[in-house]
Amino acid sequence: MKYLLISTFIALISLTSVVRGEEGKLTVNGLNFKFESPWAEVQSTGMFRAGTLAAKVEGAEKPLEAVFYSFPGAGGGGDVEANVKRWLGQFNGTPESKREELDANGTKITLVTATGTYNDGPPMGAKTPRENYTLVAAIVPAGESNIFVKLTGPKEAVAKVTEGYKKIILSAFAK
Repeated sequence: MKYLLISTFIALISLTSVVRGEEGKLTVNGLNFKFESPWAEVQSTGMFRAGTLAAKVEGAEKPLEAVFYSFPGAGGGGDVEANVKRWLGQFNGTPESKREELDANGTKITLVTATGTYNDGPPMGAKTPRENYTLVAAIVPAGESNIFVKLTGPKEAVAKVTEGYKKIILSAFAK
């Protein structure tokens, strides 16, 4: 019984420390991204993750994550074309895709949307094919390098949060 109480207490502490709020801002490379419910900042794990926002969405087994990546140095993380090609290459075959240029008060943000069988998993690890998945990824200019913001999940679930995701990306340049 004692171990059950200790385990429950530890689990509650970890849950409360992971979610930092329903409304707020996430600062990456000097840019402030504003978010609101259903998005919440959660603890980031992994190399080059500069921040992570999660949203609980009906139709998804677990919360969807918008992961913000930042790589050191000028041009860190590669150019726009290399990243678009890499993201589309994370699908089996050729996914249904589109590319947009969003205007954020004069700053050009590249947005890629792709749907198909997504190979989910760590960059150098085993992959799990996920049918009918959508990737929405943005390349946000930030000084000498870019910020890369990637969201993946079941097609219907991602569709429910895509407009909010775009609002977050554009918020860094709102006047």
